Amino acid sequence: MTAPTASSNDKPFGISQFWACVPIVLDMEKLNYDKWREHFETHYLCYGVLDHLNGSSRPSSTTETTWKERNGLVKMWIYGTISKLILDTVLKAKCSARDLWLTIEALFCDNKEARALQFKNELRTITIGDRSVHEYCKKLKNLSDLFPNIDSPVTDRGLVLHLLNGLTDKFDSIINVIKHREHFPTFLVARSMLIREEERLSKQHRVTPTTSHHSSSPDVLFTSSDHHPRHQQ
Repeated sequence: MTAPTASSNDKPFGISQFWACVPIVLDMEKLNYDKWREHFETHYLCYGVLDHLNGSSRPSSTTETTWKERNGLVKMWIYGTISKLILDTVLKAKCSARDLWLTIEALFCDNKEARALQFKNELRTITIGDRSVHEYCKKLKNLSDLFPNIDSPVTDRGLVLHLLNGLTDKFDSIINVIKHREHFPTFLVARSMLIREEERLSKQHRVTPTTSHHSSSPDVLFTSSDHHPRHQQ
């Protein structure tokens, strides 16, 4: 079977800006490899070049030119959607798209165990500190969203327990309510309960003006006219 030649009608070569198709920049800090890979494999399948990633495509004497063109195109797509740090790490002269793909895969897989230990420790030790409940919950959620990328997803119940463990004593009352509910709340429900409690505590501690006086003295109200002596009749 003769491979199609590269032309303006060839689907892969019709893409001028591949980053628009895969709007994710692969980044070590974001740990977004799984999402990035899913986008890539889906588009590569649709454009008929997935075989350059899975290794099933091999050049022959009759297809070598076309194969090299497609291989170079696939590499360009990868280079255009990875961070500079990753690019500097994986860039290698004359490697195939398959080799580049496997190098990136190994880069993220090798870091999974170390990252898992790091994130688990951070999740166990994080506290609300001076943050608002909203900020605290956002940080917890952002951290928990990284775990699926290292094959160690956090359950919703586990996230709620981490949420409660990092609160200060002033939330003890609502913590007991949450822990002893007949149906253990989801993270979103627990978050809403904590925000309402935070608002209640804020109102409770709001400073209001008070007037000190002796208990034996009657309360007297003065109007502006009371400040001036009355005329004798």
